[in-house]
Amino acid sequence: MKRTILALATLMATTAFVAAADSTPAVVYDMGGKFDKSFNEAAHSGAEKFKEETGTDYRDFEVENEQQRAQALRRFAEDGNNPIAAIGFSQQAAVEQVAKEFPDTKFVIIDSVVDLPNVRSVLFKEHEGSYLAGIMAAMASESGKVGFVGGMDIPLIRKFACGYKGGVKSVKPDAQVMENMTGSTPTAWNDPVKGGELAKSQIESGADVIFHAAGGTGIGVMQTAADAGKLAIGVDSNQNGVQPGSVLTSMIKRVDNAIFDAFTDAQSGEFETGTVALGVKEDGVGVAMDDNNKDLVSEEMMAAVDEAKAKIASGELEVHDYMADNTCTY
Repeated sequence: MKRTILALATLMATTAFVAAADSTPAVVYDMGGKFDKSFNEAAHSGAEKFKEETGTDYRDFEVENEQQRAQALRRFAEDGNNPIAAIGFSQQAAVEQVAKEFPDTKFVIIDSVVDLPNVRSVLFKEHEGSYLAGIMAAMASESGKVGFVGGMDIPLIRKFACGYKGGVKSVKPDAQVMENMTGSTPTAWNDPVKGGELAKSQIESGADVIFHAAGGTGIGVMQTAADAGKLAIGVDSNQNGVQPGSVLTSMIKRVDNAIFDAFTDAQSGEFETGTVALGVKEDGVGVAMDDNNKDLVSEEMMAAVDEAKAKIASGELEVHDYMADNTCTY
């Protein structure tokens, strides 16, 4: 009898492992869609990399309104998809709700924390990457005036802005940093016309380098900067090729790696839950270099960036985190 029970338990464990390994992961994108050339698209790239390297397909859904978040997560869970990745802080409540309903399904949330035993929460130290972008902006600026255009006015985007300002001020203490947010609702992530208008206003006020952290809205920022003969800085994904020759760099946020790692960990049975925070030291944030911007970036500029990266990684330089106390000390 004992042998029978042991054999049955072994069979059940093996079956559970195979089911987990064979299950199809899923992604629920947030507002802006998976081809926003920024935040959501970084997640899409990570899922595509997983598909290419493992031969395992995935499912995805693009949210168009608030109610669809929980609906999409629940539908994927009901269909047996595992793990399920929710892209964006706005999905926190939906993940909390659905993860409780499906305790045996693994979930991943980007940019927020859900403290449940079946959820991996992935945060990024955007302030550190933005600091590096600020160094480059200050060194590239001829006017001593640079700009920042954010998407939805939330602490997370203020975190980008503050880190950027810190990097600018570390090079040129007297530099002027103009700052505008696109709006206070999720539509602020997908309004390139408004983004262009804000960039134009900053350019008219003297800004010659503008960093955006605005999702699809940033497409308008980069277009306007290019049309005016000024420089832009992209965000999240490598956007250097969006307007080749006029994008100084992109503050890359490795959402692609976070999704790829979560999917591969689940497939191999090594998925761990809890909270991880990825910054310069962990290669979770940085600035992009490629053929599209190599002529815009001097050796001195990269030397300054590399020095700051080393100091941040070692702890010698601590970049102020706006979300720690909702203030910016720069």
